[in-house]
Amino acid sequence: MPGLALYDIGDIVRTAASAVAEDERDLSLVRVDLGRFENIVSGFLQGAGDALTKSEQASLVLGGQCMTLLIGMRFLIDFLQGDTYFKIDRVEHNLDRCRTQFRLVQLLIDQEEQMQEIVRRWATEP
Repeated sequence: MPGLALYDIGDIVRTAASAVAEDERDLSLVRVDLGRFENIVSGFLQGAGDALTKSEQASLVLGGQCMTLLIGMRFLIDFLQGDTYFKIDRVEHNLDRCRTQFRLVQLLIDQEEQMQEIVRRWATEP
């Protein structure tokens, strides 16, 4: 089914470019693994071939930021509504997930230029 590259790669970046689990409690351990990010981008862009426009290719970093923020908000909403959607293993599990995702999105924003350079290195002409 057709979708937006921004969403597809965004969730991959959120889960695979993070160096820690999505529910890491120690926020000082949260970081973006740029090597993993480059592997994601290179594989995604090589697999997509000429299917993505320049604008879509340029949105890949934004996709990671947006999906990470969106999922962080979903964790927070679920926590505030009594943990009815996401399965939890402990009290405040969704709150821990929310905090980790919010920290990760801040790091994705902080490292945006380095990430954009990686995308430019692997971008293809549509």
